[in-house]
Amino acid sequence: MPLWCQDEAGPYQAIPQPGASWQPEGEPARQPHEYIRGGTAKLLTLFRPATGAVRAKPVERATNAVLHPWLMDELGQILAELPPLPAGGEAGTAGPGLEWREWGCSEAILARLAAPPPIRLVLVWDNLAGHKSEAIVQWCVEQGILLLYTPIGGSWLNMAESVQRILVRRALAGQHPQSVAELLEWLAATVRGWNEAPTAFVWGGKRRERRRRARARRHAAGGSGGYTRRPIARRRRSLLDRALNGHVHVN
Repeated sequence: MPLWCQDEAGPYQAIPQPGASWQPEGEPARQPHEYIRGGTAKLLTLFRPATGAVRAKPVERATNAVLHPWLMDELGQILAELPPLPAGGEAGTAGPGLEWREWGCSEAILARLAAPPPIRLVLVWDNLAGHKSEAIVQWCVEQGILLLYTPIGGSWLNMAESVQRILVRRALAGQHPQSVAELLEWLAATVRGWNEAPTAFVWGGKRRERRRRARARRHAAGGSGGYTRRPIARRRRSLLDRALNGHVHVN
């Protein structure tokens, strides 16, 4: 069963952005000293970690009137691309009724449906008020989309945030967009470039192994929070010194 993540990144201002830039050596990028607000942009994102596919749309604002129609259109396309359900709708999917309730689906919404459809897709998103709007939640249930909300303070569990950080850094780091139109175009171009060679995401993976090896190379300093890059040499006491302190018996 496919799993997608959804998030809204931003807002990003049309001002000089921090980060490295591709300037010739000895000719650093010069930014204006005036602070001029050139407008902001946001990035609506749907991300499938298993394949790395990104469906994203840069927008000037992400109100429910903008977010919900876009979500319904994109999710509808994703569902249309899924293989048809087998006869009976059980194989390869979670069944209706009890399974929905086990995942915490609203009883009020389930009561309105004579027979809830099989679950065809899982969507992870944040605990925002707009994500809990009754209209969008009911539409998702009717389409067989199971909604999973990240816990409060745990939005980092949403992998869409991980890919957004990569996309935004590629699009804006070290740049100076002059207008919202440039922000929108640069973000859209970066998304197109990502989808030409998408990267699948997994929990842990090689990055976790690199961090584990890095921790193993560190040496704790006396049980405190500090550490050293190399072990601290211990003073080796002489045999006579140890004997005088009762650690060695001399015949």
